[in-house]
Amino acid sequence: MGEFVRVETDGGVATIRLDRPKMNALNGQVQREIGECARQVDADPAVAAVVIYGGERVFAAGADIKEMADMSYADMSTHSSVLQDCFTAVARIGKPVIAAITGYALGGGCELALCADVRIAGESARLGQPEILLGIIPGAGGTQRLPRLIGPARAKDLIFTGRHVTADEALRIGLVDRVVPDADVYTEALAYAAKFAGGPAVALRAAKQAIDHGLEADLDTGLEVERLQFSALFATDDAKIGMRAFAEKTQAKFTGR
Repeated sequence: MGEFVRVETDGGVATIRLDRPKMNALNGQVQREIGECARQVDADPAVAAVVIYGGERVFAAGADIKEMADMSYADMSTHSSVLQDCFTAVARIGKPVIAAITGYALGGGCELALCADVRIAGESARLGQPEILLGIIPGAGGTQRLPRLIGPARAKDLIFTGRHVTADEALRIGLVDRVVPDADVYTEALAYAAKFAGGPAVALRAAKQAIDHGLEADLDTGLEVERLQFSALFATDDAKIGMRAFAEKTQAKFTGR
């Protein structure tokens, strides 16, 4: 349990809750606490899915500019590795991860949302990568995860201009997956995450790894990643339980093994 980031678990769903008033600025401490929480929920067998949430007003308005302003090249050369490692820890959680986006998700906040598998945004949400307006570029995965999600041309538009996009535009370009009333964002994210409680945890992890690693490789390599993950699942109890339940027309009760 960190000072600004904590894990709240209920019924197999863990929430990584950012709580650094007023705007959840992502200073070095918050970044480290995010990484710690990500590793905690990944290792917890009782957690089936994860929601990342910044509260009712804001997801995360970006990095702490005051902290960064006086950093030298040598300082940032070291710190940027820590920053990327913390966000990568979120992206590598081997369970479905849902970003519940309210208010601003800018800069590092947008990059944190990009680490999720699904993004649910409120109607008044605003997303973007405005780092160029500070004379820098995204440094927590924005130049890599954003084009993989929405395509290089659209990613370059957002990164080159630094402009914010509305929730509706974010939905249209594929930056978010669902837009709901602001008051319903967290509830919708929890409801989606709850679908995975009691599910085949090993298969879900395998599916996520196959997709993510496959996207980083050529098609033939990706197909081999899929083949190996697919074959390995036949050694699990869940595969036997699932196929037996299908044959017997009963509800599968997975064990996560």
